Amino acid sequence: MKKKASLEAAVFSFRRIGGIIEDSEVLLALAEEENDAGTAGEAECKAAEAEDALKDLEVKRMLGGENDRLNAIVAIHPGAGGTEAQDWAEMLLRMYLRWAERKGYIAETVDYLPGEEAGIKSVTFTVSGEFAYGYLKSEVGVHRLVRISPFDASKRRHTSFASVFVYPEIEEDIKVDINESDLRVDTYRSSGAGGQHVNKTDSAVRITHLPTGIVVQCQNERSQHKNRATAMKILKARLYELKKREEDEKRSSLHEKREIAWGSQIRSYVLQPYRLIKDHRTGVEIGDVDRVLGGDIDRLIEAYLIRPARGG
Repeated sequence: MKKKASLEAAVFSFRRIGGIIEDSEVLLALAEEENDAGTAGEAECKAAEAEDALKDLEVKRMLGGENDRLNAIVAIHPGAGGTEAQDWAEMLLRMYLRWAERKGYIAETVDYLPGEEAGIKSVTFTVSGEFAYGYLKSEVGVHRLVRISPFDASKRRHTSFASVFVYPEIEEDIKVDINESDLRVDTYRSSGAGGQHVNKTDSAVRITHLPTGIVVQCQNERSQHKNRATAMKILKARLYELKKREEDEKRSSLHEKREIAWGSQIRSYVLQPYRLIKDHRTGVEIGDVDRVLGGDIDRLIEAYLIRPARGG
């Protein structure tokens, strides 16, 4: 039924675009016949509307992966650099939360470890909505910030790094085998907000998958049972992603977005000595840094998604 609904939506979009183009052609013929500049302007507007609709359809076409329609699990980790990098990680968190809000998605923080002075040491959050994973998978990699540090009394320029990881939230009908004997479950007191109950009981849960060494944790719920269920959902997503990655490696077709290494950043955000954001994979440059950091990252995401369709 999901496949049927997807195909019906695609057919509807094609027919709608065809109708807009026909309207434009009729208006253009009428403008030529009557030498009417106003009608010609209407035809031009219709043509622009069709072009925008085609671009949107092209982006949706690139979201055809088996998991692209799913919700996303996002983790952000600062690189070396202490407070400076931790503050940058929090800036990225704010950017993605605002992007999710603009898209009408629901974002929920699962685990949040604050920095000692500012920023965050790590954060994991979910983004729920159609194509959330399909869009956010383009953000996987190292993000580089260059700015005058607000934490440096000498006002020197600093370069900071933070890594972003994105996993699809696996649906219940997708089977991932997890043996209870392979798990070590630890409980502890939450370090985040949540009121007196959260901070005074061992409601937070940390699960270690012993065969792979993957560690997940959740502390946002008051109930230890709910935190364990959420942590298991994240573990399932990460094990599924690991299995897919291993299969890709066997076929020697590991996609570049999987190669997470310090110094191989996918995007640079420069605030000093000039203001510019550049995506190193697509070459897209945006001068309005504040707008991007405020959550307007669709142009960057769409350029990455469309790039394969245009031969790189």
